[in-house]
Amino acid sequence: MVSARLFLSTLDTVAESCRPLVRPDELRPKVVHFGLGAFHRAHQAVYTEAVAASGQPWGIAAVAPRSPEPVDALRAQDGLFSVTDGRTRVVGSVVEALKMVPDAARVDELLTSPDVTVVTLTITEKGYCRDPRTGRLDLSAPEVAADLAGRPPRSVLGRLATSLANRSRSSGAPVNLVSCDNAAGNGVALKAVLTDFVAASPWPDRDAVLSWIEESVAFPSTVVDRIVPAATEADRDAAEAALGVRDEMAVVGEPYRQWVLENTFVAARPPWELDGALVVPDATPYQLMKLRLLNGAHSALAYCGLAAGCRTVSDTLATAWGEKLVRGLAAEAAPTLPVADLDVPGYVDALVERFANPAIGHRLRQIGSDGSLKIAERWFPVLRERGGAGPALATALAAWAHTTREDFGTTDPAAADLAACWADEPGDAVAVASLLRIAGGAGLAEDRALTTAVAERLPAVRAGRIDL
Repeated sequence: MVSARLFLSTLDTVAESCRPLVRPDELRPKVVHFGLGAFHRAHQAVYTEAVAASGQPWGIAAVAPRSPEPVDALRAQDGLFSVTDGRTRVVGSVVEALKMVPDAARVDELLTSPDVTVVTLTITEKGYCRDPRTGRLDLSAPEVAADLAGRPPRSVLGRLATSLANRSRSSGAPVNLVSCDNAAGNGVALKAVLTDFVAASPWPDRDAVLSWIEESVAFPSTVVDRIVPAATEADRDAAEAALGVRDEMAVVGEPYRQWVLENTFVAARPPWELDGALVVPDATPYQLMKLRLLNGAHSALAYCGLAAGCRTVSDTLATAWGEKLVRGLAAEAAPTLPVADLDVPGYVDALVERFANPAIGHRLRQIGSDGSLKIAERWFPVLRERGGAGPALATALAAWAHTTREDFGTTDPAAADLAACWADEPGDAVAVASLLRIAGGAGLAEDRALTTAVAERLPAVRAGRIDL
C-alpha cells in the first residue's frame, strides 16, 4: 500500500506526538537561510521551531544556492519535513523554499526587508571562496569574478553583498549574519569575504555600503554541532513507517545537538536559548574544541577509515585502532586549546560514544570530501601551535595524502592540483610538502621533520594498515 505524501492537509493523519510544534502557515519569513541541506533541517530549523512554538512567529525562508531538487521537494510538502533522532517528528519552521538564482527577486525582497533581521548560512567551507593562504576572499574564484564583472549574482557572497547594498540604500535596517559553518572565527571569516567583495565591486557607493555594514551588520561567531548523515532510502522508509505518510525530505540526526552563539547581535533575533542554545560573550573556546577535537577526529577517521576499507564512522570505531586514533588526536590537540572552563576529557569520552553509534551511518566519503579546505581549519593550527605532528596527526595526514592519489569517491575543489603533486613520482616527502602548500600550509611544507614523519607512514596506509 502506498502512503499519502506529507502535506499540511495530511498532518491530522499523523500521530499527535509526531506532529510539528507549529505550522508554517502560522509564521512569517523573518529569518533567511542559505543552504537547504540536511544539517540545517536537523539543526537551526529545529531550534527556530521551538521559538515559534512559544508564540513568536519566527519562520524561515530557506534558499538553495545551487541544486533545485530540495526546493522542489520541500515545496511539494508545504515546507514540512521530519527529523529522526531517536524518535521521528515533523518540523514546521520553514515557511518558504527558494532557488537562489531563479527566485532572485524574492530573495532580494526578503534580504532588503526590515522584517528580516537574521540571515543564517550553512554553505560549507568552499562556499566562502577564501584563499587558503590569506583567509581573505579569492577574487580569482570563477563565481566571484563573474559576479564582480556585473552578472546577476550566482554566488552566495554575490547575492548577499548585492542585497545588503540594496538594504543599506533603502531601509538601512540592521541585520545579523550568522555563519553556521565549521571555520574558526566563522563570523570574522564571513565578514572578511563579504567586505572584500563589496570593496572590489564597481558600485560608486561601495564606501558608503562598507560604512553601513560596519555599523549595522553583526557577524557573530558560532559553534554548531550535530552529526547528520545524508539520508538513505531506508531512512525515508523508516520515517514513513513512523508517520504513516511519505516524507521525501526526511533527515536523520544523532540525539546530541549544540549551538553556541557569540552575543554580538545588532538586530532582533529568535531567542534560541528556549531550546538550549548558548549565547556567550566569546565562542572561541567552544569553537576551537569542536573544530580541533570533533571535526579534526572526523577527518582523521574518514581518511584512515577509507584507507582501511571502512564505510562509516561507526565502522572505524569498531576497528582495533579507531578509538585510539580519536583519543590520540585529542591528546595532541588539547594543549593548543585556550584556557577555559571546558571539560576536555568528558568531551572526548562523549565523542567516542557518539562516533560509535551504529544508528548514525555517517559515510566516510561524505566527511572526507573537500579535504584541502577542511584540514586547513582542523589540523594545521594544531600542527603550527605544537610545532609538528604526533603519531595520530602524522598518520591522519598520511591517510589524507593517500586519498589525493587514489580514488576513494571523495571530491575536492583542488583535486586536479592535488593529484598533480604525485606526477613524475617525486617521492613521498616531496609530494606531501606539495600537498601541504596547496592546502594552505606553506610553512608546514618546509618542516622537514613533519613531511618525513608523514611520508614514513604512507607505506602502511597504502597497505590498509593504521599503525599508531
